[in-house]
Amino acid sequence: MCLIVFAWKAHPDYPLILASNRDEFYNRPTLEAHRWPDHKTIYGGRDELAKGTWLAVNDEKKLAAVTNYRDLSNINPKARSRGELPVDFLIGKMEGMEYLQAVDKKANQYNGFNLLTFTDEEALHYSNYEKKINLLKPGIYGLSNAVLDTPWPKVLRAKAKFEQIISTHFEHKELLDLMHDQWLAPDEDLPPTGLSYEKEKALSAMCIRTEGYGTCCSTIVTKNVNGNLKFTEESYPVGARKGKMITTEFE
Repeated sequence: MCLIVFAWKAHPDYPLILASNRDEFYNRPTLEAHRWPDHKTIYGGRDELAKGTWLAVNDEKKLAAVTNYRDLSNINPKARSRGELPVDFLIGKMEGMEYLQAVDKKANQYNGFNLLTFTDEEALHYSNYEKKINLLKPGIYGLSNAVLDTPWPKVLRAKAKFEQIISTHFEHKELLDLMHDQWLAPDEDLPPTGLSYEKEKALSAMCIRTEGYGTCCSTIVTKNVNGNLKFTEESYPVGARKGKMITTEFE
């Protein structure tokens, strides 16, 4: 998962509105959003290689999502999979603050990450680069492969367009269309993350399209004031993957 934009208690009808893109190598084996047979309370996509997820919900309508923190100088090939972090929250009994306190104690076992957790009561963010738990106030936030609300061009663009869409009556399709955006940032605005110019340019898009790597799916999640949750995932026909749209509602 490499781009998430969300509104937390900033809309009169929806306490949570979230739009996200998952960027990955096209040949990494992945299962589309589904109810997991071994953890039946979880619904979301799954990485078949490490058995974790980038974003999922559970029957209590909790949500968790993770993004990588891009630091090419500090990668441990033997680190634990970051995809287990959302899973452990969704199958566990801890509330968000207690869970992130537990994550903080083992955070050095993972390569760089950002973790978001949502319940009815609170939204939390934790990065093992910041090493602190952020209790989020009502507002609109953006997250990519740096810490929360780092002003990368695609984060700023996503937040501005997202805010405009949700300011009026909106549908999931409009948010999906937003996440298709392939605009590339001007050279002078590219973040210096250690990539080559060509890769930095390509990865500056909200929706990334390169030969072997890019945006594999987009996910939209809304929870309304009555607690009803709607989950839409659009998978893209990239590499050997097939395009598909899935919508599920939890009342």
